[in-house]
Amino acid sequence: MVERRCRSAILTIIHVAQTGSTNADMLDLARNGAVTEGDWLHADQQTSGRGRLGRDWISPPGNVHASSLVTLRAGDPAAPTLALVAALAVFDTLKLWAPAQPLVIKWPNDLLVDGAKISGILLESIGSAIVVGVGINLVPLAADPGRPATSLATLGIAPPDAATMVAALAEILADWLARWRGEGLAAIRAVWLARAHPTGTALSATTADGDRVEGLFDGLTDGCALRLRLADGATRVIHAGDVFLI
Repeated sequence: MVERRCRSAILTIIHVAQTGSTNADMLDLARNGAVTEGDWLHADQQTSGRGRLGRDWISPPGNVHASSLVTLRAGDPAAPTLALVAALAVFDTLKLWAPAQPLVIKWPNDLLVDGAKISGILLESIGSAIVVGVGINLVPLAADPGRPATSLATLGIAPPDAATMVAALAEILADWLARWRGEGLAAIRAVWLARAHPTGTALSATTADGDRVEGLFDGLTDGCALRLRLADGATRVIHAGDVFLI
């Protein structure tokens, strides 16, 4: 176990060589009261990693597979907006090693370079606790993920070891959580929009009920749902779904 100090708090990073899913493990630990906010679980490899909408997450050694816990407090912004907070934290972490790369966020929390995915985030809840799972590609994937993907090494950047990146991410996420609570959702939304693909980007969204919608990115609602401008000029608001660049 490794402890790192962030401001006045102790961030605990639990390291394991292999597990099925760091998110599943963190959910179990939270259920048993064995972890608190700021704790992290980092695995060198996952055998049953999962992404959004039940997809498998390819988890070879050398990449980041880690999960943390956020405990909701009275007065916190809505829990789903933690997806944006986590995306901003991963953005800042990647920029430490790849400052010149054209990194953008795709709603709500995928990180892309030139349209290829370099990081994904999965939020899962148990009571008032939210598990934030993060995958970051430091080295190329051994298998085809079925969509464009990239890694720091693919981009010609010598990647750090995964533990070093997780330690940096833990501190950066703690800072963003403090801003989420202290500055409010409007401040988070403004920074997220500045780091997202431009207004007018063509997107395809598949909603939770299977409806497929195409339109142009038209920003976010005040609550941080996705706004799509349709071909007829109408606006469609997407609260949950799978989004692709067209």
